[in-house]
Amino acid sequence: MRPSITLARRGSLLAGSFTSRAAAAGPSPQPSASGQPSDGSRCRVALVQGSSRGLGLEFARQLLQRPDHAVVATCRTPSAARELQELQRQHGSSRLAVVQLDPNDEASIAAAAEHVAAQHSHLDLLVNASGVLHDATMTPETGLARVTMDSLLKCFQVNAAGHILVCKAFAPLLVNAAEAGGATPERPAVIANLSARVGSIGDNQLGGWYSYRASKAAVNQLTKCMALEFERRKQPVACILLHPGTVDTDLSKPFQRNVPPEKLFPRERAVRQLLQIIDRTSMQDTGRFYDWKGTEVEW
Repeated sequence: MRPSITLARRGSLLAGSFTSRAAAAGPSPQPSASGQPSDGSRCRVALVQGSSRGLGLEFARQLLQRPDHAVVATCRTPSAARELQELQRQHGSSRLAVVQLDPNDEASIAAAAEHVAAQHSHLDLLVNASGVLHDATMTPETGLARVTMDSLLKCFQVNAAGHILVCKAFAPLLVNAAEAGGATPERPAVIANLSARVGSIGDNQLGGWYSYRASKAAVNQLTKCMALEFERRKQPVACILLHPGTVDTDLSKPFQRNVPPEKLFPRERAVRQLLQIIDRTSMQDTGRFYDWKGTEVEW
């Protein structure tokens, strides 16, 4: 058994109360055509942020394979998310809601949270899957001379700031999972933020990739702070960080030729492994950083 984390005694670090919203939301739509999960249990609701492709899309796909789950999949441009649209056609809008959310835009995040709260009384799982390593204007820095303000800000905005702001907006629904009768310290609501081993300071033996490494270290710290706050409030919301390994996605494609085949994971395998970790998460795990094997990663 993993050691329990000592509760901190300091005051709240975030403005306002996590319990101030979502209390008046209506009942969550049931996930099956019959109106109830097949085993008679309550509907479990999962939200995947950044689900138009890559790991986020695969999270949505695998969660929809669970008959007792309804899934909210968010992305910047739902009209262009063809694979999400196809999933919705397959499973129906009662099982999969596709919601516009831009994690770089606080107004968009707030609007998405309001929309979801009108449909669901609670959230059992929030996965922040969006991330950036490179794009048309940015590549990982191989040396100090290549670091720019633009690359630093872009990585921090997408990989760290966006994640914590989404957590902030949806925190009331996660707290509501306890009131809905599902979340307990043994089986809490879960926030899973995707991080990366390269964000570990203690494990950094190669250097480089300044912006990406620093942004992942930042989301680690932000998630740890959030975990301590939920614990202080005695609210059963576990906050964990996950390193998926090197996965065959657009993010890793420019760097795959240096990865041994046995260490380049298909998306299906990576998400299956991460969901196994999420499924066994308790409040003893909150504030911790795990790799795809379930081994704790040093800070």
